[in-house]
Amino acid sequence: MSKECDICGKKPSVGKKVIRHGIPKKKGGIGLHTTGISVRRFMPNLQKVRVRTEDGTVLTATVCARCIRSGKVTKA
Repeated sequence: MSKECDICGKKPSVGKKVIRHGIPKKKGGIGLHTTGISVRRFMPNLQKVRVRTEDGTVLTATVCARCIRSGKVTKA
């Protein structure tokens, strides 16, 4: 299963997971300290859907949930 939407082209994006320890200054501590940063991937919510095309044929497509909800895809 490909990790890209066939309609809008949405793909996995890259971000960071930041781990912080300590008590915030707002709560009376000395502040939060970053103790670790690791790279992670944000995966799109892809579904395999049977789609009806403009000429009436039915095929299976990998589509993100946003395209299904917004009506860009007509389910067969």
